[in-house]
Amino acid sequence: MIVRPRPHWLRMLFVWRGSVLPDILPQLLGTTAFAMLVTLLHGRLFQWKIPLNFVPFSLIGLTLAIFLGFRNSTSYARYWEARTLWGVLLNETRSLVRQALTLCDEPARASVLAARLTAFVHALRHQLRGTDPEADFQRLLPSADCERLLRARYKPAVALLMAGEWIRDSRQQGRLASALVQAMELPLGHLSEALGGCERIASTPIPFTYAVIIHRTIYLYCVLLPFGLVDAIGAMTPVIVAFIAYTFFALEALGAEIEEPFGTAQNDLALDAMSRMIEDTLREMLGETLPPPQAAANPYYLQT
Repeated sequence: MIVRPRPHWLRMLFVWRGSVLPDILPQLLGTTAFAMLVTLLHGRLFQWKIPLNFVPFSLIGLTLAIFLGFRNSTSYARYWEARTLWGVLLNETRSLVRQALTLCDEPARASVLAARLTAFVHALRHQLRGTDPEADFQRLLPSADCERLLRARYKPAVALLMAGEWIRDSRQQGRLASALVQAMELPLGHLSEALGGCERIASTPIPFTYAVIIHRTIYLYCVLLPFGLVDAIGAMTPVIVAFIAYTFFALEALGAEIEEPFGTAQNDLALDAMSRMIEDTLREMLGETLPPPQAAANPYYLQT
């Protein structure tokens, strides 16, 4: 995830890191080269003059802009919902550990709950990205809890169950009053809802047909565009085609990138950093001394 102050307007024109230009550069160069060829041939293909002008492209461009706007709005809504759900993880894990420290008769045992909640956060991150959580489990949990989670198919749900078992055990052993159980169950339920929301976003992409329609229309539009412009603007045709193609290709690539917010692309959510922040927050609430924050190699880039 790119985190940096907004650069000067002139420098903004040449920003490379974090833009989608590296992804669309081959298509953009190919489209521009084809536009140059069409300009040199004056819009002829095998001695046949293709009778096009800018009128149909104006109509198609409007429709295409509407489709692109819908796609990007939907993609950003998924991105922002995912970020909101991870904000819920931060808030509710803090609430649970705070309640364990202030409402229970043995606050020293809150470290067990904090470890299970931290394991839940890391398990969710690994599940969303399809990575192996074993190292984090071994670092956070005793061997019995670690083995239990590693055997589970849906590890975040089991980690959340283990946090609920801590509340049950505390009530049964008299360390937590029965009247206070509901107060701790409420944030636990919110964590369960956040888990389901993340799983829904990860497993339900935008219908594929939208991507196919937009992709085909953009490329067909950009390939035919120089034939409609060459008679009107002549040698400037490749320049205008490159500008329009960049706009359409970039919007399509951006929508596709943020549609899946849990990935590791430069504009995806920084799940590693957020997981570390949640872990450090809970550890600090337990009174542990945190190591100094690591300085990033690039101060304008937050690793995901």
